[in-house]
Amino acid sequence: MLKYHTISFKHAWDGVVWAFKTQPNYRIHLFLSFLSIIAGIYFKISYFEFLLIIFLITVGLVVETINTGFEQTTDAIDKKIREDIKIAKDVSAAAMLIYAFGASIIALIIFIPRIFNL
Repeated sequence: MLKYHTISFKHAWDGVVWAFKTQPNYRIHLFLSFLSIIAGIYFKISYFEFLLIIFLITVGLVVETINTGFEQTTDAIDKKIREDIKIAKDVSAAAMLIYAFGASIIALIIFIPRIFNL
């Protein structure tokens, strides 16, 4: 049983490494996440705000990872331009766009007042 979970973890980790190496948006998300954590430390945000930032980072990485997996799956089905696959990819990408917009608003609400107080 433990061996099965170890293999599953290895495959999951391989997916994270692959996404980091091949997906520019994944690297951008990780870079902005790092900046958010540094800003949180610098501005001494509250415990709750830090939890919220970590939650936003985690969910953003999850959504980006699912979107990437979905795009790879649709590419495996057919690389030709097909309207049904285009719609599926566009809607999947829209999920990340909507999430990024909402997460950015929350981050701005947390950080903008502190930036103005400098």
